[in-house]
Amino acid sequence: MDISKPSCILVLLIIYILNLAECMNGKINFREKEKQILDQILGPGRYDARIRPSGINGTDGPAVVSVNIFVRSISKIDDVTMEYSVQLTFREQWLDERLKFNNLGDRLKYLTLTEANRVWMPDLFFSNEKEGHFHNIIMPNVYIRIFPNGNVLYSIRISLTLSCPMNLKLYPLDKQTCSLRMASYGWTTDDLVFLWKEGDPVQVVKNLHLPRFTLEKFLTDYCNSKTNTGEYSCLKVDLLFKREFSYYLIQIYIPCCMLVIVSWVSFWLDQGAVPARVSLGVTTLLTMATQSSGINASLPPVSYTKAIDVWTGVCLTFVFGALLEFALVNYASRSDMHRENMKKTRREMEAAASMDAASDLLDTDSNTTFAMKPLMRGAGDKMRQCEIHIKSKPKNCCRLWMSKFPTRSKRIDVISRITFPLVFALFNLAYWSTYLFRDEDEEK
Repeated sequence: MDISKPSCILVLLIIYILNLAECMNGKINFREKEKQILDQILGPGRYDARIRPSGINGTDGPAVVSVNIFVRSISKIDDVTMEYSVQLTFREQWLDERLKFNNLGDRLKYLTLTEANRVWMPDLFFSNEKEGHFHNIIMPNVYIRIFPNGNVLYSIRISLTLSCPMNLKLYPLDKQTCSLRMASYGWTTDDLVFLWKEGDPVQVVKNLHLPRFTLEKFLTDYCNSKTNTGEYSCLKVDLLFKREFSYYLIQIYIPCCMLVIVSWVSFWLDQGAVPARVSLGVTTLLTMATQSSGINASLPPVSYTKAIDVWTGVCLTFVFGALLEFALVNYASRSDMHRENMKKTRREMEAAASMDAASDLLDTDSNTTFAMKPLMRGAGDKMRQCEIHIKSKPKNCCRLWMSKFPTRSKRIDVISRITFPLVFALFNLAYWSTYLFRDEDEEK
């Protein structure tokens, strides 16, 4: 027994010297050391993942979790379903003093885990999530880093489809704010508090490309909620998207303007070209109706009037008005023809009556004839004076210009050539000034 004790002490001393020599020569197997440390801090009976960490400075206060996210991509923003899809890297960091370990003289910076169930995890969920999934190609995109002072960093890549209630009154001159909300599901603020990481809590990938939107800015805030079971910590980030107007200008506004202008071509066609004017009016009307239906098909049915509804409705009214104008011109043309026929008949009747009167005068007594001639001559002189007096009155410029067009149907066409473009120009001035300035006011 006495002989074995010195031998055991000698063996331990030799092992210590060899380990010390390995440390001095830098030949430590750190992977083996990591395994030993993990077994030491996470071994059976040493760590219970069901128990939350202590508060700040080891107190019984709530565990504080710092959160930051990195937005990798935003694939779509759907107006119909009012949702958007985003892929992000989500990170959480907290202090768990039960996981402290020796860093071997600053040679072991952190330990890495890939199994989240080995340590305590915050029960965070996305409150406005519709769908979501993790990424497992080639391996699960998740890791946990444990630092020597007990700090834990959890990072995971996820894809989410989130609800985004939209106000489409200014569509397509609108801006939309879509939120990303994160909250604790079971732990109240007495046990768990989420905070945005100081400095740069939200990062966005450079050259983020969206097909119909531009990400103008993002804002972080807190959204703690109270229910009948307690108060729960909540974080949110608001993403402000501005709709790209160039697409809608090319696809909607310019084609509608062209259809309205094409409908005005009928004003310059002859009033007798009935097939041409009818086919032109009906074609533009149906095309405009189809355009409006296609626009509404890509939008959700809402109870209020959108900016695009005002535009398409007015354009449709102008095209329909051009078709009604031809109906009025056709009616006026037939009325003019009827009036000309009546005048022609009246002139023929007056000519026949005058010839009968002349024959009656030739048959009367010569004295009576000579006595009546001065009276008739005097009356004729007075009528000429009246006509000269009437003709001497100055005419209005518009009436003088309109007198160049003898028929009412022609006058209607001429007035429409001026009135329709002028009213449409005034509508454009009111439309763009109203909605563009309203957009700036709402932004302020």
